[in-house]
Amino acid sequence: MEATAGLPYRTQAVDRSRTTVQTWQRVALVGILLLALFLHFFRLEQEGYANLYYAAAVKSMLTSWHNFFFNSFDPGGFVTVDKPPLGLWVQAASAALFGFSGTSLLLPQALAGVLSVWLLYHLARRVFGPTAGLIAALVLAVTPISVAANRNNTMDSLLVLVVLLAAWAVLRAVETGRLRWLLLCAALVGLGFNIKMLQAFLVLPAFYLLYLLASPIPWWKRLLHLALATAILLGISLSWVAAVDLTPPEERPYVGSSKDNTVMELIVGHNGLSRLLPGGLRALTGSGGQPAGRNVPAAPAGPPAGQLPAAPNNPPGQAPMQPLPGQPPRQRPPAGGQPLPPQPGQPAAGAARGGNGALSDETGEPGLLRLFNRQLAGQISWLLPLAGLGLVAAAWQTPLRFPLQRRQQSLLLWAVWLLPMIVFFSVANLFHRYYLEMMAPAIAALVAAGVVAMWDDYRRPGWRGWLLPLSLVGSAAVAAGILAEFPAWSRWLTPLVAGGCGLAALGLAAARLVPAWRQRSWPRLLAAAGTLTLLVPMLTWSLIPVLYGGHAGLPYAGPDLLQAPRDGNELEAGAWVDYLLANQGDAVYLAATLNARSAAPLILATGEPVMALGGFSGGDPILTVEEMAGRVAAGEVRFFLLSAADGQQRDLVRWVTGQCTAVPPTAWQANRGGRGEQVQLYDCGEIQ
Repeated sequence: MEATAGLPYRTQAVDRSRTTVQTWQRVALVGILLLALFLHFFRLEQEGYANLYYAAAVKSMLTSWHNFFFNSFDPGGFVTVDKPPLGLWVQAASAALFGFSGTSLLLPQALAGVLSVWLLYHLARRVFGPTAGLIAALVLAVTPISVAANRNNTMDSLLVLVVLLAAWAVLRAVETGRLRWLLLCAALVGLGFNIKMLQAFLVLPAFYLLYLLASPIPWWKRLLHLALATAILLGISLSWVAAVDLTPPEERPYVGSSKDNTVMELIVGHNGLSRLLPGGLRALTGSGGQPAGRNVPAAPAGPPAGQLPAAPNNPPGQAPMQPLPGQPPRQRPPAGGQPLPPQPGQPAAGAARGGNGALSDETGEPGLLRLFNRQLAGQISWLLPLAGLGLVAAAWQTPLRFPLQRRQQSLLLWAVWLLPMIVFFSVANLFHRYYLEMMAPAIAALVAAGVVAMWDDYRRPGWRGWLLPLSLVGSAAVAAGILAEFPAWSRWLTPLVAGGCGLAALGLAAARLVPAWRQRSWPRLLAAAGTLTLLVPMLTWSLIPVLYGGHAGLPYAGPDLLQAPRDGNELEAGAWVDYLLANQGDAVYLAATLNARSAAPLILATGEPVMALGGFSGGDPILTVEEMAGRVAAGEVRFFLLSAADGQQRDLVRWVTGQCTAVPPTAWQANRGGRGEQVQLYDCGEIQ
């Protein structure tokens, strides 16, 4: 009161009004951040170790600097993870600081998700205003696939945070024309490359085009700056790649999921062309690209990257196995959330979760409307049409002229961020649902900019004032279409969304016909209520992994989690682990398995080196029969835990079964593998 005591009454009233608005905005931001904290951290411990493949890698990396640097999957340094190391390094730092546990592994991703919400608020607010900032933050906070992925130890949330920081840096570069901000942007994207490789480069068209068109410096300087930034980008992106590939193969682990033991081939092949084209590099070269002298595996079998087999079932007459330390038992959904039968024509729950079926069961077939199929629409696409309409509405308000204004710069950034990703995810051969998190910031920003722009148009004369009520009706129709695939949920969510948005649209239309009503407060409340109603299904989808637990290897949100078996996150260890520990002797490796998915539980249970003969999927040509026989003769490995039903590494399996002794099941309590086949333990100690 003292600060405004000498001001005219009207000025004092305006200042009080502004203070009230600012207070409301701060309260709203705090509420959104608290919601994000709840969605990311509530019952986080129920996820256990989440993705066992990555969890085992972190445990292995903590055993030595050699394993840490080379991103080794196993403590023995036999094979690497099929991803770059930075995301796992962050998890390893968290585990070193707080102790190795499931929670310490998930903490960095959950924290990155909350920070991304705050950062997106800042990016939207500084251009489109505080209301847009709040809408963008809220949309991102409740985006189902973001919540599910951020509660897992997959690294996409860290990548999203890094590229959002890069977006902030490039916007600063465009506004100031200073090279240092552009170089910072390039460095951040380079760090992103070392989290998820080429996935980080999906934002580069937006950054390059924005700086090229909007920077306030001469054209020749823009091109020079972009060339320097590209050099920084490539230097940081390929620094670890070069260090690994230049290290003699005998002094480092085999590069997992590569065909020639190089990270560069991993980038171009498994994590590059294979994601885009059926057959990957073979589709372009017409050859398999197999190195000479190596086993040529059959077509890969089993779950896709990051997916572990389901927990085994105990044979009759055997005691139940106990969960490993740090891995909590999973809880079944209460009666109100009992599993629902799959809908006619839809994949079964296991297939939908990316289990043993084709990868298309997880993402659907490529096509124009792929992002609106049953598998993907509920994860990310609720507001995708509204984002497109919002882009048009916001762009209409500012005439296009050069140099681009800040609003145009931001719209260009988010539009070119989103459009290439829509194209990629519509046509890509291989990806997982949680990759869609990369689209979430752009969708949220464009929705926020569009809703604010349509509200401004609503209060003015002209036909564009009808866009806001029409957009509410159209977005409710999109939500109803997505919900139609889930009848049990549609019965109550569809009337809620359609009724709420319909009433809000009718009220806005009535106020539109009476100009005096537009200036009152209740149309604003109707617009806010309609927008919030659109978020109810998204929040519902997001709450399911929070309350009932997410999928371990391939995180996603929505009711399909309630249909799926609840053993995806369980680790089990029994007397067979004790048998291996008691009989390991001087062998370096506790045992050898066909793939990293089978080895991960052993590593987490014991901390001992376990040899994954074929890398993650079992198809990596790491050892020839002669090399493996040499390792057995040298006493490096004695026990092999194999399945004759596995179609890969046939030559290695044939050698083990022919040369080694099958250990009687009564000695080690043989169990069945996650895919239902009989697993047999072989002892090769007698032929050393």
